[in-house]
Amino acid sequence: MCGIAGWCNLNDNIKDYTNTVEDMIETLRFRGPNSEGIKAYTHAILGHRRLAIVDPTGGIQPMTKVIGDREYTICYNGELYNTEEVRESLIQKGYKFNSYSDTEVLLIAYIEDGPSCLDYINGIYAFGVWDDYKQELFLARDPLGVKPLFYTFKNRSLVFASEEKALLTHPLVESVVDRQGFLELISLGPARNLGSGIFKDIKEVPPAYSLTLNKKGITLNEYWKLEAKEHEHNIEETKKYVRDLLIEAIEGQLVSDVPVCTFLSGGLDSSIISKVASDAFKRNGKDTLNTFSIDYTDNEKYFKKNLFQPDSDAYWVKVMAEYLGSNHHNVVLDNIELARALKSATIAADLPGMADIDSSLDLFSKEVSKHATIALSGECADEVFGGYPWYTRDYDSIDIFPWATTIVYRKNILNDSLKDIPIEEYVKQACRDSIAKTPKLYGESKEDSIMRELSYLNLKWFMVTLLNRKDRMTMCNSLEGRVPFADKRLVEYAFNMPKNIKLLHGREKGLLREAAKGILPESIVERKKSPYPKTHNPIYTKEVSKILDNILKDSKSPIHQIIDEEFVKNLVQTGGAAFNKPWFDQLMTGPQVIAYLIQVNTWMELYNVDLQI
Repeated sequence: MCGIAGWCNLNDNIKDYTNTVEDMIETLRFRGPNSEGIKAYTHAILGHRRLAIVDPTGGIQPMTKVIGDREYTICYNGELYNTEEVRESLIQKGYKFNSYSDTEVLLIAYIEDGPSCLDYINGIYAFGVWDDYKQELFLARDPLGVKPLFYTFKNRSLVFASEEKALLTHPLVESVVDRQGFLELISLGPARNLGSGIFKDIKEVPPAYSLTLNKKGITLNEYWKLEAKEHEHNIEETKKYVRDLLIEAIEGQLVSDVPVCTFLSGGLDSSIISKVASDAFKRNGKDTLNTFSIDYTDNEKYFKKNLFQPDSDAYWVKVMAEYLGSNHHNVVLDNIELARALKSATIAADLPGMADIDSSLDLFSKEVSKHATIALSGECADEVFGGYPWYTRDYDSIDIFPWATTIVYRKNILNDSLKDIPIEEYVKQACRDSIAKTPKLYGESKEDSIMRELSYLNLKWFMVTLLNRKDRMTMCNSLEGRVPFADKRLVEYAFNMPKNIKLLHGREKGLLREAAKGILPESIVERKKSPYPKTHNPIYTKEVSKILDNILKDSKSPIHQIIDEEFVKNLVQTGGAAFNKPWFDQLMTGPQVIAYLIQVNTWMELYNVDLQI
């Protein structure tokens, strides 16, 4: 994994401005601590920071290939999981390789097939290729949005980078958030519209899109999309197919020249990944698998179960670690440090995020990175296989994102000048727009049609938000997070399962549970879903309340521009109880809303945000 950046201007000579791209990639140092590189042409400059995973010497970037009188250069962030298959196909076409890196395979695949190479590569990626002969820049992002890719097109220049902070160092890019961006932030946050960077000047290449810049201008192309198809397998065939495909995806993501570990919560998803990885390690004679879990000081003492979190992870982690015989590490986070890490998490994300859900993963990744460079985790299983409570609800129709039913309550934090901002209308329209794009199968039942809508909304919104969080919080600690459940083939297959199979026995992730039988202990298979663990310690609530109180007392704090002072003061005094509706469903309630406001102020202050609302 790496950080990429570049600048292309087809009209002006920018070759002497390499220092600008050098400044951009310097902000991405944490994404690639092992090496850096710049390649400059008359009309394009590509930059790269590298976290070496495979072929440390042969995969140095930017990488250039000369074929006849044509020269191509790539900067690439990602991992191809079918590298050897693609390499063999290209060898048969007469190509020769100077390394065993996937970077060279990807570049030659593009040279051979152009944008069509996206049809057969399998992996997670964001990359740019400059074709000096055609004077053309090509950018692409993986189908599900695991790897980020942002860009600005302004004054005849296209500037791109892995993260917004890199773009904001470019003199063309301003830290302006207009009313539309603010509406999106306050209505959808921590989610974003696909293609949006919130800042006025910044856009994002959406998942499954490529972008081409040439003399004709900019073209965005959706190269992959979900399709509605008949599910042709019975339950037993489906279980076997899912099991086989999942094992293949997990084992394919274990390829590395650096240490690999897994995150282990004792839940179904991380347990499947850890079991398959552990078996592969033993079969291949590797050292014992390292597994990692997260907890908080005195969390068991204060834990209270609820609908979304019926039990804590500690007991189940122990069950699975003993079952695997893994070398297990339980990372216990200090609650005051957790609150103070909201700042570093905001910097990592470039935007207000998911409060302590972010800062905890940031701190957790920092500890994990002391032992490993790659971590596999169970994100995306809930979106792909129907793991959230809203999948089992009955719907006549879906009028709003199921995680955003209390969204209008957000207006309470805004001052009078912003009370008229159309939060609920905006979110409902975004939901309707997505539902309108949902592929449907002619003649399918109403309940299967709604299941498709739920799946589509989760894949395009909720999952992308969690993937963005995973990438930023792991990569800011030079840790590569891999997500086997985000395998394109698995997503395509699960999307077309009818409701009675996906939710087998009327249970969330019913089919996946059945597929896991024989792999995991029965108790793990039957364990009810529990979300990413949060702190329940009142010390954390006191600390975030103290931080926000100090922000409010400082007349220079930028958050004063947008908040209802009395409401937010009351929020602090009640330790979050004054905001008794979830901000982002089960993930952000009470103290997390206080923490989110801390992140908003941190972002506005550190990024010198110019609110033009």
